[in-house]
Amino acid sequence: MSSSSPDVIIEEIKNKAYRYAIQNRLRYGQAKTGPVLNKVLGEIKEAKSYIKEIAKIIDEIVNNINLMSLDRVRELALELGIDTEETKIREEKSLPPLPNVDKWPMVVTRFAPNPDFPIHLGNARAAILSYEYARMYKGRFILRFEDTDPRIKTPLPEAYEIIRNDLIWLGIKWDEEYIQSLRMEIYYDIVKQLIEKNLAYVDLCKPEVFREYRNLGRACPHRNEDASIHMDRFDRILNREYKEGEAVIRIKTDLNHPDPAVRDWVLFRIINTSKHPHPITGDRYVLWPTYNFAAAVDDHLLGVSHILRGKEHALNTVKQLYIYNYMGWRYPEVINFGRVGIEGAILSKSRIKTMLLKNPRGFMGIDDIRFGTIAALRRKGILPETIRSIIMELGIKPTDARISLVNIAASNRKILDPRAKRIFVVCDPVKLIVSGLQLPMEIKIPYHTTHDMGYRTYIIKSPIFYISKEDADMLIRSKYIRLMEFANIAFKEINNGIIYAEVIGGGIEEAKKLGAQIVQWVSYDNMVRVVLYRAEGLAIKRLRCLGESALQSLAVGEIIQMVRLGFGKIEYIGKKLVEIIYTHE
Repeated sequence: MSSSSPDVIIEEIKNKAYRYAIQNRLRYGQAKTGPVLNKVLGEIKEAKSYIKEIAKIIDEIVNNINLMSLDRVRELALELGIDTEETKIREEKSLPPLPNVDKWPMVVTRFAPNPDFPIHLGNARAAILSYEYARMYKGRFILRFEDTDPRIKTPLPEAYEIIRNDLIWLGIKWDEEYIQSLRMEIYYDIVKQLIEKNLAYVDLCKPEVFREYRNLGRACPHRNEDASIHMDRFDRILNREYKEGEAVIRIKTDLNHPDPAVRDWVLFRIINTSKHPHPITGDRYVLWPTYNFAAAVDDHLLGVSHILRGKEHALNTVKQLYIYNYMGWRYPEVINFGRVGIEGAILSKSRIKTMLLKNPRGFMGIDDIRFGTIAALRRKGILPETIRSIIMELGIKPTDARISLVNIAASNRKILDPRAKRIFVVCDPVKLIVSGLQLPMEIKIPYHTTHDMGYRTYIIKSPIFYISKEDADMLIRSKYIRLMEFANIAFKEINNGIIYAEVIGGGIEEAKKLGAQIVQWVSYDNMVRVVLYRAEGLAIKRLRCLGESALQSLAVGEIIQMVRLGFGKIEYIGKKLVEIIYTHE
């Protein structure tokens, strides 16, 4: 190394830093310049001679790696032959080992959403944890749409694709995909086997009559009839000789089970699909499996080894075990975790659907920023890395968790801060006329204070500017303010609501000596109207503001930092108007 040229040394430093940045990103979620720099200095002694130069180089490499998706970083690790054992160690520490892994040919997990609405944070917990465990054990991860209730939990045609997009956005990839409404013949075959074995039967009792028998622990009159009778009834159901509510198929369980809900629970029910057509199969089927039957059958047939789901599903395990025991199947390992909610956001699917139905004009759609759906969090500007980090932190704890928006914002801010462009936006604007400027003049303002993101350049011809009313009041009181990245000004007078001030020269050091607050501003020559949408509880405030014209050169969907206001996601860009969704401070 001592005989190597500086260019060779710098190139080796870059390669080492790149590899360590990838390792640190995978191990800790975020790479940091300090640890990477220390590793490089420890390996390349000559690097100390170039400490100032390489610190900047490493900082840039680290930032680039942190901006990449985790999947892309993993791909780079494989391409470069970087030891990923550290990744495995990190994940195994954050997620406890799965039970009885050695007793299964392969770890197979699944995420099984009902496509009756977009998924929310609680659903994302099951999806992320199931995916991470499958990846951790080099197994398979299955996406399965459970859409066998066209009447009560009617599938939304658009929800299938919305859910797929939400999962992709979260960084989740699935190895296989199934839609239960396309597997009806499979379910019919299994239930026929149960009927033929006299383990299931067609019940013609009215629901209220059956409940009386069930609550008394007695068999309904149809329970002990010959299997051939029930097979005949099964065929007649398929021929549509029974109407909705006239017949159900039940499994034989313990009539003295302490929980009445377990006693001879329903496997199939008739649904009038002429009245309630399924979005995929229309009115082709009238006999539909219940959740517990279809899920149980598919978990076995698809080879699912481990099920991760909320503890509210504990009773489902009890019910489904009857099918598994009758069919001689092995039941998957089950991990039940607690419920998760967001303080200040609406998470309940049923509540959201009711609200949208009753007052569709009062909301911004299914991704309204007051909701806790993944689509809503994305629209608001919450990053997928933030959601994944929160879910991994929660892990598989059985206790319920309430996540505050403050904590979500804190995690999101750490990731956004180094990558979001700084833009001036002024709300509740007050006109400010500044004298003493050498006009016209050109001004360059960097998009970021510590990261090189380029500049925006403005030609200022008019002495008219706008600042917020709060900052205007401060100028009147303190006599001085600094227009950020521009000029120090002193208050002269206020007339008809217009503030008059003059340039006093000097830079930021002089402003500090004067105790002048540094404020954002927009100029009359380079401004655009801004509407800022901000969720406050169940209300949305619509703030009318002014922003820099540079906003129009950005992209819809880009997240910016509005200086001294907070982060926001650009929703719409027009010729004279930009709309921004407020993310958080």
